[in-house]
Amino acid sequence: MFLFALLIVPLGALCFAELGTSFTKSGGQYTYLLETLGPLPAFLRLWMTFFFTRPASSSTVSLAFSSYVVEPFFAPCAAPTVLIKLISVLAVTFVVALNCWSVTMASRTQVALTFIKMSALVLIIVPGFIALAKGKAEPLQNGFEVDSLTLDRLPLAFYNGLYTYGGWFNLNYVTEEIINPNRNIPLAIILSMVTVTIFYVLVNVAYYTMMTPSELLMSDAVAVTFASRALPGLILVIPILVALSCLGTLNGGFFAIPRMLFVGAREGQWPTIFSMINIHRRTPLPAVLLQYPLVVLMLINGEIYQLITFSSSAEWFFIALTTLGMLVHRYRFPLHPRPFKVPAVIAVIFTVVCFFIVGLSLYSDPWNTGRGCILALTGVPVYYLTVQRFRLPNRLRHIFNYCSKHLQMLLKVVPQEIRTH
Repeated sequence: MFLFALLIVPLGALCFAELGTSFTKSGGQYTYLLETLGPLPAFLRLWMTFFFTRPASSSTVSLAFSSYVVEPFFAPCAAPTVLIKLISVLAVTFVVALNCWSVTMASRTQVALTFIKMSALVLIIVPGFIALAKGKAEPLQNGFEVDSLTLDRLPLAFYNGLYTYGGWFNLNYVTEEIINPNRNIPLAIILSMVTVTIFYVLVNVAYYTMMTPSELLMSDAVAVTFASRALPGLILVIPILVALSCLGTLNGGFFAIPRMLFVGAREGQWPTIFSMINIHRRTPLPAVLLQYPLVVLMLINGEIYQLITFSSSAEWFFIALTTLGMLVHRYRFPLHPRPFKVPAVIAVIFTVVCFFIVGLSLYSDPWNTGRGCILALTGVPVYYLTVQRFRLPNRLRHIFNYCSKHLQMLLKVVPQEIRTH
């Protein structure tokens, strides 16, 4: 389904480029929902992000990282699940510590890991196309058969394809930290989407020169299987490079998402401590650190495809809601400045397709998708009891304030001093 993702994801990226230039606050989807559809949808986005979708997404990436680290040492046998999850916890711990320690170090690490990622992709693409030039194209002839594809498998196929292109909306979380966002946000999103699309298509073609579709689906670490056939001399190098690529994705998520929680707290919809920064490190320490136990908990209890379905259905519902909000805002405020504006038909097509995918996943996998819907709705009473108007007993308020005060002293954090929005 990567061809479907190839067609639909650029439309969403263009919509988010418009949103990023129309609203110059950080926070990404939270900010856009707050400005277009109101405080309740925005709060539900925060609620789902902190407690469910971000832990699930981070767990998925960390499991992929550990699979590539461990699999080469156990091939052709399956690696122990306990070991994979232990390595995953260590990876998450490292990334959290890095983002708590220094924003500069985290961003430089991200640049280095991106370079490693591109190098790994080139190492996969080149031997694949050499094999293609020698006539090894048999698997490609049957690479896109759809005879075995049934309606109940479609959503997972969609989500796996869309998940690969994930990250195109991460830049919008840090709008306030971008120089000249009206120019650089659309430029960065468009260039990155073109680059990712080209490399992803080429990598898939390279894989199919060495592996049949069934072998590719059965492999727990595709790059390991590919390297064993195409680059036997680099059978340990390729998986490590791919693992570092996964580590870069994990680091990017922990770098960007806390900004949403930071802005939510700044707007008064999330505990105030999330809008504070460490006095020594200048990092949003609470927003990064308080995600850690939730990620570890979901990582221990989850399985990679189950996590993708669970997190993706909720993620794409809110993405669709965000672009719907963009259309509503256009109608209500036609004179609002929009330095970058996409045709309305693009936003309509993208929104309809996203809602259709989520609806289809509710039919094919009602448990994981329905669980995501129910968990999102649990945020509604929380919003009315704590955000719109604090209706909880005063004793609970005092307990919460006491915990927040001591956590603030423990983490050595203070409110933001310089206004950036």
